[in-house]
Amino acid sequence: MLSNSYVRAWLAEAAACLAAALALVGVAHADQQQDPELKAVVQHAIGEAECFTDHYDSAVWYTLMEPRLRKIVKEKDERLEILKQVYCETHRSGQARLPPGLVMGVIEVESRFERYAISSAGAQGFMQIMPFWLKEIGGKGDNLFKMRTNLRMGCTILRFYLDKEKGKLVPALQRYNGSYGKPDYPYLVLEALNKKWYRS
Repeated sequence: MLSNSYVRAWLAEAAACLAAALALVGVAHADQQQDPELKAVVQHAIGEAECFTDHYDSAVWYTLMEPRLRKIVKEKDERLEILKQVYCETHRSGQARLPPGLVMGVIEVESRFERYAISSAGAQGFMQIMPFWLKEIGGKGDNLFKMRTNLRMGCTILRFYLDKEKGKLVPALQRYNGSYGKPDYPYLVLEALNKKWYRS
């Protein structure tokens, strides 16, 4: 699990570099690369049962985040389902935890919480997952516009790249977006985390 101090350190670096990053070309939205090792990891995650979470901690998460998400997602049931699924996928039993605020930052930059968003590269849904994943590992009825499927795949891919980069947020986010070596996408995500989704 990434500690709050670890995230704070990256946020400080992001703040220092943000102005320069925003002057570069816009977000690449090139989407995830097809890492050979990633297929088995995502396939395993999709097959897992519902996650079980700490009810007190998840209640605190809802209380803090719901008013922030209300400004972007107007429909109450959709809002609560996003918060539930993000919390669930970032606290999955037996896996390294992801900071849920980081995932919220990724979703904001990738799709602005639009369930039916499609990128110019063809990536779909909240976390902009490429459709080839459904051909590779999808089951009957799987759909990248289904919130649970999209967030489970997205969180699994992000967790994979964080592990590959030994917890370093910037290169992991670059790999997630398919823009390795370019700083603009990670800093946009970290700015969103810092402004809206960071939980102290």
